[in-house]
Amino acid sequence: MSAKEVVVAVAGATGAVGREMLKTLEQRNFPASKVIALASSRSAGKTVPYRGGELVVQELTEKSFEGVDIAIFSAGGGTSQKFSPHAVKSGCVVVDNSSAWRMDDRCPLVVPEVNAHALEKHNGIIANPNCSTIQMVVALQPIHEAAKIRRVVVSSYQAVSGTGQKGIEELEKQVRQLFNMQDPDVSVYPYQIAFNCLPHIDVFLDNDYTKEEMKMVNETVKIMEDPGIKVTATTVRVPVFYGHSEAGNIETEKKITAKEARVILSRAPGVKVLDNPRENIYPMAIDAAGEDEVFVGRIREDETIANGLNMWVVADNIRKGAALNAVQIAEVLVAEGLLGVKDPDMFL
Repeated sequence: MSAKEVVVAVAGATGAVGREMLKTLEQRNFPASKVIALASSRSAGKTVPYRGGELVVQELTEKSFEGVDIAIFSAGGGTSQKFSPHAVKSGCVVVDNSSAWRMDDRCPLVVPEVNAHALEKHNGIIANPNCSTIQMVVALQPIHEAAKIRRVVVSSYQAVSGTGQKGIEELEKQVRQLFNMQDPDVSVYPYQIAFNCLPHIDVFLDNDYTKEEMKMVNETVKIMEDPGIKVTATTVRVPVFYGHSEAGNIETEKKITAKEARVILSRAPGVKVLDNPRENIYPMAIDAAGEDEVFVGRIREDETIANGLNMWVVADNIRKGAALNAVQIAEVLVAEGLLGVKDPDMFL
C-alpha cells in the first residue's frame, strides 16, 4: 500500500481534541487519500473544517471502519472500548487517545520520541498516553539515556482544556461572573477554578492519590520500559486555558550537571530549551500554546542530593499532549509499513 492510498478516520471529530487532530493532519500534510470525520449520532450531519473545506460528520457505528486503514480515536474511554475492537476486526489500526487501553498488555503505549520501536509489535490498538505523561517522558528520556533515572518527583499545573470544552467554558464564565460581582457557577470542578488552584484531577483512589497522579506513575514506567524508575506525582488544575506545566525533581544514578543536561536536552527530538534565568527566560504556558515542542527550562542541580536535577517542563496539552502525538504515531505506522492487523479478533 502506498502512502497516498491511506484512509484515515477521526472518531470524536467534533470535540476539541478531535478538531485539533484534523488540524494537525492538515498542517503536517499527512499522506491520506481520504479523511473521514466520525462522531455520535447527535453530531452526525454537522461539518468540521479540513484542508480549506469541510467534512460532513458521519455517525460512529461498528461498520464505520470498513476500508479504513488508521482510526484516531478521541471520543472517550467507553466509546473506544465499544468501537475499537470492531475497527480492528475490519483490519483498521486504532490510535486511541483515551485511558481505555493504556495499561493493557496487548497495546503499546507510545510517545514516538521515546519508544517508537514498540509499534513494531502492535496488535491493532495503540494507546496515546495521558497528556501530562507525554510531555514529561519526552524531557526525561534523554536524561535517562545519559545518566539512568532512579526517581522522579513531579508536580503538574494543568490547564482547564484538559477537561475539554466544558472546562474552558467554565473558567471563562466564572471570570466574567466574578468581574461582575456575581457568585460563580460551579459545575465542572468541585470548587471555583477561576483565580484558584485545585490539587485534584480525576477521582481519588484508595491510596489517596488521584487517578491522574497514578496515570503518570504507571504510564511512565511502561513507556520508558524500566520498572526501576520510581515516580511520585501531585497534579493540580490551574486557571490556564492551554498548556500544562510541570516541576520535576529527578534523581539519577550517574552525576549529570545542569550544563550537561541543557546540552543533552537541546539536542533531543521534540524538545526546545528555554533557560536563561539572568534574562528571565524560561518556558510558560503562553509560550507553549499552539506549539508542537516540549519546552524545558529552570534546569538546575538539586543541592540536597548527590545526583539530582530540577527542571520545568511545559507543553500544549491539546497538541503534543494529545493530537500531535497521535498523528506522529500514525506517521510512523505509514513510514515503517506497520499498517494492517495480525489477529482481527483479538479484542472482541
